[in-house]
Amino acid sequence: MLAMLPHCGQTFAERMKKVEVWKWCNLSEFIVYYESFTNCTEVETNVVGCYWPNPLAESFIAGVHRRFFQNCSVDRQHWQDPPDEILIPLIAVPILLTIAMTGVVVWRSKRTDQVV
Repeated sequence: MLAMLPHCGQTFAERMKKVEVWKWCNLSEFIVYYESFTNCTEVETNVVGCYWPNPLAESFIAGVHRRFFQNCSVDRQHWQDPPDEILIPLIAVPILLTIAMTGVVVWRSKRTDQVV
């Protein structure tokens, strides 16, 4: 099976030559080529009677990733709490509303008992 996968990698490499190197980290620039590569690896593994993905196919795909996408990094957003002026009301308002609604329910239930 592993002998069939390099064909998929070579085809992908030839297609990636059409994409400028500085665009290799932008998936929208080569998504069609990558989809063809993925489909090729899936078909080749299924032809020889293996399931996809499997450890051999995954290691081959990881090698292709190392070759083309090793310099691509994911910019992760660093979340931080909002300022206290915003955070305190966001916490306090639901708590106060819960207490107020509980008080209204208790008050109404006592009032109904007295009327009947």
